[in-house]
Formats: sequence, structure tokens, C-alpha cells
Amino acid sequence: MTNEDFETISHQLETVNLSVRQTLYDDGSPANEVYFPIDCVISVVTTMNDGAAIETATVGYEGMCGAQVALGAQDMFGRWFCQIPGRAYKMSVTDFLRGYERDERWRPAVGRYLQAVIDVLSQSVACNRLHLVSERCARWLLMSADRVHSPDFPLTHEALATMLGVRRAGVSVAAAELQTAGYLSYRRGRFHMIDPAGLESAACECYTVTRAIYDRLTPAAT
Repeated sequence: MTNEDFETISHQLETVNLSVRQTLYDDGSPANEVYFPIDCVISVVTTMNDGAAIETATVGYEGMCGAQVALGAQDMFGRWFCQIPGRAYKMSVTDFLRGYERDERWRPAVGRYLQAVIDVLSQSVACNRLHLVSERCARWLLMSADRVHSPDFPLTHEALATMLGVRRAGVSVAAAELQTAGYLSYRRGRFHMIDPAGLESAACECYTVTRAIYDRLTPAAT
């Protein structure tokens, strides 16, 4: 949604602070509110019967949480929770759907975002299958820095391992390689980007592709 779109609904938005691991939606639960991240990062995680979990989507300032309600969805798929703390706008589903039905600018804005989500998911499937852990790690860290508008943010190796769908040891090795190269530093559960350009050179092509998808389909997020 553009800044003009937000101006038309500003009186319906509540700014909230989201803490680490705070759950927005549980798997199979109905969505009562939708969220528009400002400088936090939301993870969508799918858990298998054996307890194994992997991130299937990430939402930052470029998107929204709960957009599926515009398509008639009532129950959410996966667990949605705050991975990196920060602020977000919150709005009731009732107000969102009312605006979606009445304001002709909302429908194409939501449609563009949902198309972007589909494109990014397709790219992520290929990325997870074809690219090295270190490349994917660099991509995820770059996207996180973009989303929190800061080169410094809290994130544990364990959480990053879940996001990438690999063992914690694999993430530790990948992060150590990137740190040794001088691209970032990691201490006490915080990452700091020292050389973003260098980190981008170590990332797979999917970082640039994903940025282009969001820049093209949700221009307000640039």
C-alpha cells in the first residue's frame, strides 16, 4: 500500500510494539487483526509431525500479515511470530475488509503484494534447493537489515537455523565464514553488518531477485 493509502486509514491503525517470539497467529487459528510491519520482521513457520520446523515466509515493511483474509481465508496456515522485535501497525480484520471492499485503491495494492508473495515463494523454493547455506545465510541477513532499517539487529544462530531449515552447526559455520571475511560481526545474539556490499557479494542471486520483485510489485516499499 502507498503512503496515500495509509493516510486514508490512519485513524483505524494502532501502532504496537512486537517482542521477540510474540505470536500473531497460531496454525489453524482465525485472524482477528492484520499487521503492517514498520521495522520488525515476522516469520511464518511450518512444523511437521516429527517437530521439525522451517520458515516458509518472511514479512517486513514491504508487506502485511493476514492479507489472505482478502481472499476469503478464515484460518491462518502456519505459526506467525515476531522474529526481530520492532513496531507494526495493527488493524482489525473487520475494518480491513470494509476498506478492501469500499476503496478501489486497496484491491490492486493487496493484489500486487499477494503476487509478490507468490513470486518470492517460487524463488525461495529454488534457492533452498540449489544454493549453499552460506549464500542463503547472507541473503537472509541482508533482507533482515533492510527490513529493520538498520545494520544491527538481534538474532540467534538457533533462530537463523530454523529460518534456513538447517542444523545450528551449519549456520555457525556459515556465519563464521562471513565474519572471517569481514562482512559482519556476531556477538551475544546480535548481528552487525560491517560491509553490506561485501555481504551482498557473498549472497546468492536471490537477494537481488527478491528486492526487484518487491520494488516492482510494491513500489511503496522502496
